Amino acid sequence: MFDLQEREEMLRLAGSSTLKEDMRFLSAHRYNPLIVEGKVSMDRLLDFLNGFNEFINHAPKPFKKMLDKNMKL
Repeated sequence: MFDLQEREEMLRLAGSSTLKEDMRFLSAHRYNPLIVEGKVSMDRLLDFLNGFNEFINHAPKPFKKMLDKNMKL
């Protein structure tokens, strides 16, 4: 797992008040651009995924219709 030096560093950081304040700030100011009014916006998700595929130069696969009639999870 962790060696002695890493363990001591983690214990030192766990007691750090500045680290705790920074984590509280990040938690209070986090922003998820995909969530609108508490629900995932599929339009924003698809825009993100399309933009990401363009960024990584990923060619989209052609659409294939699903053949199953009764799909259950």
